[in-house]
Amino acid sequence: MRASVLISPGVIELQERPTPRPARDEVLVRVSSVGVCGSDAHYFRHGRIGEYVVESPLILGHEAAGRIVAVGSEVDGERIGQRVSIEPQHPDPTSEESRSGRYNLCPHMKFYATPPVDGALCEFVTIQSSFAHRIPDSISDDAAALFEPLSVGIAAVRKAGVVAGAHVLIAGAGPVGLVTLQVARAFGATRVVVSDPDPSRRTAAIRFGAHEVLDPLTADVRALRVDAFIDASGAPRAVVDGMHAVRPAGTVVLVGMGADELSMPVSLLQTRELVLTGVFRYANTWPTARELVEAGSVDLDSMVTHRFTLDQVADALAADRIEGSIKAVVYVAGR
Repeated sequence: MRASVLISPGVIELQERPTPRPARDEVLVRVSSVGVCGSDAHYFRHGRIGEYVVESPLILGHEAAGRIVAVGSEVDGERIGQRVSIEPQHPDPTSEESRSGRYNLCPHMKFYATPPVDGALCEFVTIQSSFAHRIPDSISDDAAALFEPLSVGIAAVRKAGVVAGAHVLIAGAGPVGLVTLQVARAFGATRVVVSDPDPSRRTAAIRFGAHEVLDPLTADVRALRVDAFIDASGAPRAVVDGMHAVRPAGTVVLVGMGADELSMPVSLLQTRELVLTGVFRYANTWPTARELVEAGSVDLDSMVTHRFTLDQVADALAADRIEGSIKAVVYVAGR
């Protein structure tokens, strides 16, 4: 099979790799669409994210969809031919975290495109059958690939406790911020405010349903009063300002990966009894993602602004620097 391989920072090479064979509980998926994530671009440019270091050639890409073409011995053969969205996780089912339902926190997790585990920017991948989620024909391959970032938004909104009538502030109008915005509205939020210093991103937030947008460099974000604040920016100032905007007994959810350490207004946390938590990937989100997209409550197709082929992956990984870019997709099977 053809595979796009990260050789070293800034160097992508199209290689021929052996087609993987599914284990007894796995399926083999012919990949159709792969979304490009900020983490992919970061590995491409820097060769590492925190403690995760690319020490050998790596296939990037973890937002993927495709069609099942073969199955392992323990998987129903009727699954062959199904279109699926891939949940790119392989936890240890015996870990305490997995048994408690929080398999995303499994310490033995094997996750697509997290060194040394290869990802989906190739023609075929294997995944455990329960993590290959069937999708209806009404959902496009692009949207099915973007169930992955949508799942981050679902996890964040769940953690924030968003219910009907809630007021929510979201910092950052990149792909994760935009899906989180849509999920918050779908969960019943009646006021969703999005802050971002980039005018084009604020315009995108309005297009995807924000009730208000703010430039955090000029607006008084702290003067807001919201039930929940979700940070999708990773910017220290955005985190602290957003915390000040939360009502007593409200919730702060950190999603964006930014500084490893930052100064926190501890007295604010204590006197307002705020709940502060983080989101690391997701668990049990794909069924909700499918329902939201099928119902038209979340629009993933309109988030795709740039399209590339497997031999253009280096360009796809640089697409986030194009003005107005939201999401790049690589068509592995061709169009």
